[in-house]
Amino acid sequence: MARIEIENAEMAALGAANNADILFEMGMMYATGRECEVDMVAAHKWFNIAAIKGCARAAMLRSEIAEAMTKADLARALREAREWMTCH
Repeated sequence: MARIEIENAEMAALGAANNADILFEMGMMYATGRECEVDMVAAHKWFNIAAIKGCARAAMLRSEIAEAMTKADLARALREAREWMTCH
């Protein structure tokens, strides 16, 4: 069930490629575990993308999350965000 919800969330983000507010909400979903497991790598990824699209609040939360992440997790989040931006 959770996998289906996450896939639906990913599909929603695809349609939101230019909407920083929706991308910010994706970050909040993963950061808080709303309708999914908490996943700080995914949260950072979505906050990063939202920040790139102009959301100042996302940039702030991205920085806060980054402080608590390992270097490997941070690198993974940055890589995933870059891959998403390349495709969308």
